Amino acid sequence: MKKCVKDYDVKGKKVLMRVDFNVPLNKEGVITDDTRIQAAMPTIKHVLENGAKRVVLMSHLGRPKGQRKPEFSLAPVAKRLQEVLGKDVLFLDGCIEEDVVKAVEELPEGGVALLQNLRFYAGEKKCDDDFATKLARLGEVYVSDAFGTVHRAHASTAGVPKHLPALCGMLIEKEIKYLGGVVENPQSPYVAILGGAKVSDKVKVIENLAAKADKILIGGAMAYCFIKAQGGKVGSSLCEDEAVETAKAIVDKLGDKLVLPEDTLACQELEAGAETKVVDTKEIPDGWKGVDLGPKAIEAYKKLLAEAKTVVWNGPMGVFEIADFASGTKAVAQALADLPDEAITVIGGGDSAAAIKKFGYTDKVSHVSTGGGASLEFLEGKTLPGIDCLMEE
Repeated sequence: MKKCVKDYDVKGKKVLMRVDFNVPLNKEGVITDDTRIQAAMPTIKHVLENGAKRVVLMSHLGRPKGQRKPEFSLAPVAKRLQEVLGKDVLFLDGCIEEDVVKAVEELPEGGVALLQNLRFYAGEKKCDDDFATKLARLGEVYVSDAFGTVHRAHASTAGVPKHLPALCGMLIEKEIKYLGGVVENPQSPYVAILGGAKVSDKVKVIENLAAKADKILIGGAMAYCFIKAQGGKVGSSLCEDEAVETAKAIVDKLGDKLVLPEDTLACQELEAGAETKVVDTKEIPDGWKGVDLGPKAIEAYKKLLAEAKTVVWNGPMGVFEIADFASGTKAVAQALADLPDEAITVIGGGDSAAAIKKFGYTDKVSHVSTGGGASLEFLEGKTLPGIDCLMEE
């Protein structure tokens, strides 16, 4: 287990913390969802309440590709952070410049500063050691609490820890606890639910989870790749043809551990109000495309989930952004929410996290991951560079 900042004495220490403030902004530069800012609060408040001399926060926003672009400035984030934190936050329009170092040194006792977008600097994504060394000047202790970036070997996630004692924050500790639990020591019956568009994106996840899972339920467009691999007709459904052979190999290997939808909701036009019909998933007519689980599949999946003690979910069951095609995804979300409190239910970030939030069940599951790509790589069993570099307990 990685050493957490809550088990480390930060009194009088200068704390440099990597957070994930990559929040959505509208055209006016207003934050439309501050979930990621809220998620960082427990760790920020902990170090302040435990006597840190100062806290310097660093994050990226968007993809400015190593260039200064005003639309990717973290200035709006600093303003919102100040409101959420309830104390002054000094926004610095740089990361490594001498005037930034000077301003940080002049922070009052218990002061908080937010650096400008790390990705304004090419050295961030290149994990340039000179850039990492200059960032490390801003602290005595490094805390990583940006789970959404730990699968990237960037200067702020994997470079700075080479120069400072490196701890995980409370958010990353929670991610490791829950994601690690479903990978390494799940309670049985253990059901994994995988959806989304591409089989190729989930092959390693399927292989890794299959070692422990009792059932793997498949939904979304990737289901049609498996159906095609079995000789079924998928009509005009989105299907990753180049992955059909891979899908066939998975079906042959996993047998009845892999569960595919018996029926499918299909349409001709991918739009709200379109004509729909329920069809056998292996007999989707030409010109029709599968867009959601059918009623038999929903009932079958709900029954399997009702008995589960551990569930991990990554990827929607259909085109849930359109209400007419959201029944399968909503039913899965509800089934997880209805499980008893002792069941462990983990949502793997990305679209699954968006779905569980959309349907109002965020507080009804054990854990919603804050990292889409990072949670996927964790479930694959990969070593994540931004976690691997942290101190052990």
